Amino acid sequence: MSRQVVVYISPWCSSSSDTQRALKEWAVPATFINIKEDRAAAARVKEWVGFESVPTVVIAEEGRLEPFEPPAPLAAGASPRGIDRGSMLTEANRQQLRAWLVKHGIMAE
Repeated sequence: MSRQVVVYISPWCSSSSDTQRALKEWAVPATFINIKEDRAAAARVKEWVGFESVPTVVIAEEGRLEPFEPPAPLAAGASPRGIDRGSMLTEANRQQLRAWLVKHGIMAE
């Protein structure tokens, strides 16, 4: 089964906007989910990250919205910002996001 990029965002978040722009510039197709409009999506992000942290980017099986494998756990009290958790990346900068997408074969170097 093929995989897709799913990005959990919030409209007020500048990092969410930058992630959307980067993916568009890099021609990476993605599904964007606004956690302020979709409370079930907000609950998923909170379960995975511990709070409503956006953008949270996941690699999902085609047609699914959750990571294709459980994300690696965070150390107690650790920030998720920019941490590669395998199938998930939260609040990454462009360099971190690009490297993560390359690692997963979503885009070429």
